[in-house]
Amino acid sequence: MNIEYLTDIIILLSAAVITVPVFQCLGFGAIPGFLFAGAIVGPSGLGYIQDYDEIAQLAEFGVILLLFIIGIEIKPSRLWNIRRLVLGLGTLQVLITGALITVIAHEILNSSWEASLLIGLALGLSSTAFVLQLLTERKMISSEYGRPSVAILLLQDLAVVPLLVFVSFMAEPELTIVEDIFLALAEAFIILLLIIVLARYILTPLLKILSRFGSPEIFTASALLLVLGSAYVMERIGFSMAMGAFVAGLLIADSSYRHQIIAEIQPFRGLLLGLFFMSMGMSLNIDKFLDHPIVLLSFTVALMTIKFFILWPLLRLFGIKKKASISVALLLAQSGEFALVLFAVAKSTGVLDEALFQHLLIIVLLSMLITPALDKIAYRIFLASHRNITTIQTADIDKHEQHTKPIIIAGFGRMGHRIGYIMELMKVPYLAIDKDESLVEHERSKGKPVYFGDVQNLEVLRAAGATDAPFVVISINDPDVTKQIVSSLHSAIPDIPIFARGHDLVKCHDLRVLGAHYTVSETLEASAELAHAALRHMGFEGSEIAIVLEKFRKDYYKQVNMEEEKKTKL
Repeated sequence: MNIEYLTDIIILLSAAVITVPVFQCLGFGAIPGFLFAGAIVGPSGLGYIQDYDEIAQLAEFGVILLLFIIGIEIKPSRLWNIRRLVLGLGTLQVLITGALITVIAHEILNSSWEASLLIGLALGLSSTAFVLQLLTERKMISSEYGRPSVAILLLQDLAVVPLLVFVSFMAEPELTIVEDIFLALAEAFIILLLIIVLARYILTPLLKILSRFGSPEIFTASALLLVLGSAYVMERIGFSMAMGAFVAGLLIADSSYRHQIIAEIQPFRGLLLGLFFMSMGMSLNIDKFLDHPIVLLSFTVALMTIKFFILWPLLRLFGIKKKASISVALLLAQSGEFALVLFAVAKSTGVLDEALFQHLLIIVLLSMLITPALDKIAYRIFLASHRNITTIQTADIDKHEQHTKPIIIAGFGRMGHRIGYIMELMKVPYLAIDKDESLVEHERSKGKPVYFGDVQNLEVLRAAGATDAPFVVISINDPDVTKQIVSSLHSAIPDIPIFARGHDLVKCHDLRVLGAHYTVSETLEASAELAHAALRHMGFEGSEIAIVLEKFRKDYYKQVNMEEEKKTKL
């Protein structure tokens, strides 16, 4: 084994473990922490790692997995629900911002129109990973400034596909810029057709077989094979591996297996994406920044100012309120990880020289470092717009926000199915997860929002949206599994209400201790129903029976609370 390679990995992990928590505590976020860690240990920093080519190759898998996850998130149904903001606002933002920065880059840098167009469009993109992380931490994904932000980011993610193709064609010197753009768009269209065919006739039946007869380990291996195989095929036919991963994600965007696959990929994605940002930090030449710090800072401020003043009026044009539009424009003013990806690919193909690559890299990194401060300003501006709203109005808004997000039903057997039916009658959206592939297929054929997944895996629940869900219902017919899910879910997301199915008084008590918000005893409800039927048969009035059974239920569940209080005092 190459011990030097292992040493480099240990150094990188040590730097990340030290630096990233510090940056998070300071409010800068994890991504700038990874970038700073790479810069410190890289050639222009302390020099612990001089040759980082192998690290960069490994880190590229982080980008591959990021594109894969983004491809999964771009569901046709999701795009359709916010199509006006995605196709209208998002498209105008990318085109206008890209065009203006292209002209400026061509005039200032004296670069070719092809390179200038790449620079303009790449810098026009914002950081999906960074912005979504900030919105999620503040629980603002569905807010007045969260929704348009997500819509714009979705369109930008879609724009990455033709941009990656465009970079590939730019390496062909015999093609003109018009031919480059035409071929890039044509290639993107062909890819979409390929996705439809593969998803319908090959991938879905294959995943069905693996979920039914394969082990969990084989399913994990299949998910990785899907990503890496698609990336390899795209690489072999002359395009980027990142684009191949994006295509793989789109293949299963509407599949019932999407949440389980996201859960399988997520741990690899987080670690390798961190390595990617550290590799970008290692490639940074700090001397280039120290030679012209004022100029580079000025360019960064100019870039963010341009993006702000283009996006703000566009948001107002699309009906976004004044202060919410300011918040969105501030939040999306930075450039992001896709610019780093595109510039790295362009440098490797000779489209960008080393000096220009370094300057662009510095500008992108500086804009990302400024973003946490802009996020705080954006959040305060948004809150200021709600100061005059009464408590009742605010409560109504919160209630509406909760009702627009689906509840999570863990387990869709007999009890889960009935809960889902009741939610449908009440017009409450829900999303159910079950690991019985035949049950999932049957329910989805009837239009039910049921997905394949192992709810014992916390990442599956996260992928399904448990972090932002109004509450989670656990209707698994296995007391031990239910306890494990309640414990892990409450530890990871302590604020989320958990409604759990218990077997008897003892099991209900145990679930409450583990963090369940409310429990229901099967033995109690079965006893109550049997007693109700027997008493009706004897001729008692329904209202009289209801009073007695209500008292019985109160006394029963009171014992659960008393047991819990005793244990708390001890």
